Amino acid sequence: MPFMVLGGLVGIIVAAVVAYGLPGDPSFDANSVFGFFLVAFGAGGVILGAIVALVLDRLSVRRAERAVVESVPDNAPDDPDA
Repeated sequence: MPFMVLGGLVGIIVAAVVAYGLPGDPSFDANSVFGFFLVAFGAGGVILGAIVALVLDRLSVRRAERAVVESVPDNAPDDPDA
């Protein structure tokens, strides 16, 4: 979830740079252009953030070590010699 939020925020920042920082067609209002790119880049950022989270999760699973756990019966008599 944090990666998706971060991706969405980066998408919003990129949309603002594209809408307000780059020269555009004067027949379109900059706020309208920002709204259009906000939806497009925001959704794309969320999708890319989810993909990054999945890739990092897959890498962490590969590096994880596995352990074998055996159950011990609870009613076993205690060994007085131990």
